[in-house]
Amino acid sequence: MNIMIVGVGGQGTLLASRILGKVAIKEGYDVKVSEVHGMSQRGGSVVTYVKYGEKVYSPIIDKGEADLILAFEMLEAMRALPYLKKGGKMIANTQQMNPMPVITGAMTYPENIADKISQKADLKAVDALALAEKAGTIKAVNVVLIGLLAKSMEVDKQVWIDVIKETVPEKFLEMNLKAFELGYEL
Repeated sequence: MNIMIVGVGGQGTLLASRILGKVAIKEGYDVKVSEVHGMSQRGGSVVTYVKYGEKVYSPIIDKGEADLILAFEMLEAMRALPYLKKGGKMIANTQQMNPMPVITGAMTYPENIADKISQKADLKAVDALALAEKAGTIKAVNVVLIGLLAKSMEVDKQVWIDVIKETVPEKFLEMNLKAFELGYEL
């Protein structure tokens, strides 16, 4: 299984990849995770590859190989689309975060991204930001999306909860468990 997690620096893509990787390990799979950081500290793109299966030799996912893309922001979802394989699925947060060229006025944020992606891929677009706010923190968008992903996978829900408990710091645990539940219930 080849999964790409894409977002903008600070959105929690790395935590999401750790949760997903640990769940796959608990399920008995060989797992490889690779992180590609752009200008993540300046709000740039962050891409994480999570591959798991009976035996995985490389963590890298090439264009047309991703079974699933988990996108934390719409423009990043559009940028990742060429990596999705035919018949693959995408889960995307509808949030829009303006990159520097948009902030400076040099470019405009593309319109109707979800519609454009839907013409080429099986897209489930959700307002994960609103659900994260409902959970108590906008920083839990990542775990809302992990909850939605978990619902579509054949892994017992308790495994996900246990991994979240092992991975998320205690002071943020309650909010993240609530965020997971809200995503899982979508």
